[in-house]
Amino acid sequence: MTAPQNIVFALVEDFTHMAFACAVDPLRIANLISGTPLYQWSYASLDGHWARSSDGTRIEVQHAFNALPDCDRLFVLSGIGMQGKDHTVLLNALRRKDRLTRTRIGALCSGSWVLATGGFLNGREASIHWEYHDSFMEEFPEVNLLRNVFVADGKHPTASGGTATADLMLHLIAQDHGHDLSVAVSDQMVYNAVREATGAQKVSLQSRKGMRNAHLAAAITRMEGSLDSPVSPSLIAREIGISTRQLERLFGKYLNASPKKYYMDLRMARARHLLVQTEMSIIDVALACGFESSGHFSRVYRTTFGCTPVKQRERLG
Repeated sequence: MTAPQNIVFALVEDFTHMAFACAVDPLRIANLISGTPLYQWSYASLDGHWARSSDGTRIEVQHAFNALPDCDRLFVLSGIGMQGKDHTVLLNALRRKDRLTRTRIGALCSGSWVLATGGFLNGREASIHWEYHDSFMEEFPEVNLLRNVFVADGKHPTASGGTATADLMLHLIAQDHGHDLSVAVSDQMVYNAVREATGAQKVSLQSRKGMRNAHLAAAITRMEGSLDSPVSPSLIAREIGISTRQLERLFGKYLNASPKKYYMDLRMARARHLLVQTEMSIIDVALACGFESSGHFSRVYRTTFGCTPVKQRERLG
């Protein structure tokens, strides 16, 4: 009988419990349905005793980060606040694993941030929870970040978190033991909306806004792709083949805003993400959001959020 695949989950303090459950339970169910121990798993934390999730649940672990066991796969799972944590011990252990063994090292939820910090994802495609997209792209430009629910990279697979973790696990089960078992596991989970890796992480713009207008969707996609160098609504209208007046009407009808106002709101949302999630200077945040001066940026930010960028940062302290 083939030995079970051994998987270790490295749980960073304040890890996301939903992603944890969606990672482990498909493995348990695969064993149950097959009647064979196809997988075995264990947990690791910094102190080697306990790991606490962001909802306060404490998980007893079997290993410390500095004494990771031999395994076939290892997944780093973290949650909120991982940017401010010291990952030195874990990253040193992962580098030893990567250098000396054939362990495939992946990441779940915001764990991709940890791997990127250690250089594991340089030059590779990766996914991370949508909330960290803006800050991740600024912090790790050498990583090809996708908006996919997961990236099934053979060496460093990543999942964006939540139920996307289940999607990745079902994908790996299909790779390891066939499509039929993967389907049987998803049926047992009453999970009928299994997504492929290329599935968009957030629902489509049309679904979010209750719209089916292709011109409006194209205009917003153009805006979202040029937040650091804004273009005029008239240029956007020409590019998508309609008049500026038509564009104004579409934004008013579906979004109750002008194209200019909606565009600015997108830029301000990105600015807030970067201020909260990164250590970028305020002038760098301003430039990343299409402002040529920190003074102008500060005035618009205060009008939008009721506080200056400096005050926003102070509140985090």
